[in-house]
Amino acid sequence: MSDSGQTTSGSWWRTPRLYLVAKLQQREDQVFLVLALVIGALTGLTVVAFILLTERAGMRLYPAGGAPWRRVLFPVAGSLGIGYLLYRYFPNARGSGVPQTKAALFAREGRITLRTVLGKFFCTSATLASGIPLGREGPSVQVGAGVASVLGRFLGLRPEKVKALLPVGAAAAIAAAFNTPLAAVLFSLEEIMGDLHAPVLGSVVLASATSWLVLRLLLGNNPLFKVPQYQLVHPLEFGVYAVLGVAGGLVSVAFTKLLLGMRQRFLRFPQKTVWFQPLAGGLVVGLMGWFVPQVLGVGYGYVGDVLNGRMALNLMVLLVVLKLIAVTTSYASGNAGGIFGPALFIGAMLGGAVGTVAHHLLPAHTATPGAYALVGMGAVFAGIVRAPMTSVVMIFEMTQDYAVIVPLMIANLVSLFISSRLQRQPIYEALAVQDGIHLPTAETRQRHGRRQITRIMRAAGESLPSEITIGEALERVRASESRTWLVTDRRGVVGVINLPTLEREQVEGAAKSLEEIVAGLVFPHVHPDQGLDLALERMGANQIDVLPVTSRADVHKLEGIVTLRDVLDSYGVNLPSRP
Repeated sequence: MSDSGQTTSGSWWRTPRLYLVAKLQQREDQVFLVLALVIGALTGLTVVAFILLTERAGMRLYPAGGAPWRRVLFPVAGSLGIGYLLYRYFPNARGSGVPQTKAALFAREGRITLRTVLGKFFCTSATLASGIPLGREGPSVQVGAGVASVLGRFLGLRPEKVKALLPVGAAAAIAAAFNTPLAAVLFSLEEIMGDLHAPVLGSVVLASATSWLVLRLLLGNNPLFKVPQYQLVHPLEFGVYAVLGVAGGLVSVAFTKLLLGMRQRFLRFPQKTVWFQPLAGGLVVGLMGWFVPQVLGVGYGYVGDVLNGRMALNLMVLLVVLKLIAVTTSYASGNAGGIFGPALFIGAMLGGAVGTVAHHLLPAHTATPGAYALVGMGAVFAGIVRAPMTSVVMIFEMTQDYAVIVPLMIANLVSLFISSRLQRQPIYEALAVQDGIHLPTAETRQRHGRRQITRIMRAAGESLPSEITIGEALERVRASESRTWLVTDRRGVVGVINLPTLEREQVEGAAKSLEEIVAGLVFPHVHPDQGLDLALERMGANQIDVLPVTSRADVHKLEGIVTLRDVLDSYGVNLPSRP
């Protein structure tokens, strides 16, 4: 009776839901457009809650005129408490949110769990409210995409449709976070999808407009920054804006390299230290905040002061340096938060400083420093995030002034050129690689040919544990027909080693472990959606005849192997059998 009763009571809602799912699957295209409206509205409400929680709580916890100890206590306590929650309950809520959204789109079948959505919202809100100077826009992207993923999977949509909903949620998040619906559409297509001609354009626009409307209804039609009208004073200013672009590019490179370098060091610490690593960021921020309160929080109020010419030169220069160190330390140590807001803050301070110097030297030929602060925001954003079109449109929507567009385009182009030359890998891609996630390139995504690795890969054969010595490894492979073997540990595959390498290393010391030989984050591998030509290239470069095929979501997760013989057979080349 009990079991029967449980079945009956538990199925009263499942049968109607299954019926609804079946009906919705028959009309996926219409459902998709309705979902865009729903996702836009829900994401808009979430971002409004983000704004209210982070801004109002921060004003109460560490007011600029309050006691200095408050500016130390709350960042330290907040980073320690949230660090434990991220480690224990919400491991996927750490970091910015943009790399995680792209990983879900391209490597995890569009799956973002409800736990991750809730964890990202509450942990990021608490982190930013405690004074950690990261941004809310990147986390908003993951939350918006997560809302889309949860709804799509709940309604039983096919994985392809669920994946297509992620950029819809991302666009809705940016539209509400910045009050810039057009820039949100461009960011979703330019950065998240990597394709300005993506077929989801209509749904992205619909969600962006809906989210923006919710923001206006709840918080009013207020731009993120209130700025005066600017105009070009003299053609000589174009040269100054180009110099600002150079400075923006160099600062972008310094920011990216410092963040990636520090994060790599934190990743090398033992796993058991992860929960209190964010404390390092909280301590740095707290100590800086004791002397310079403007370091704490996102700091959009101080950006407004710079845009309206109400900040001294020495403070702007100081904030460029301090904010750069505080943000990179906070992010690298594992706090939850993004880099959108910090990029705009640093850019505004840099532009304001350059503009102040230029206006002092050439008062009759240059605009007020606020105009340069505005352009500096776009230049640093373009250099760090590598989304130049989004940057131009975003600044235009913020100011609603066309006069700044041409200087902004000049500075953005110069900054993007310098940053891409000095730091070739974009920051979000580099962050994903550090987490073992290899996102596909635009070329891979557009590959529709038949010769892909997924068609010929096979199950993995024998492998060698990383803890054994070279001598033990040679004993194991002495009777093997293969000349290349995978090296594995508790994480999965960590390297590839061939017979000549083993024999060469034996001369130097047979007691050396395989782990010492293959140590490092990069080892030759391919992914299932890549081409056979790449497999041939990597086999030749590393003098091996077997490659591990790994997951894009986790580079150590082995999905199979591809052999030289299989690759050549697929091209119709018959390799003679080894005697």
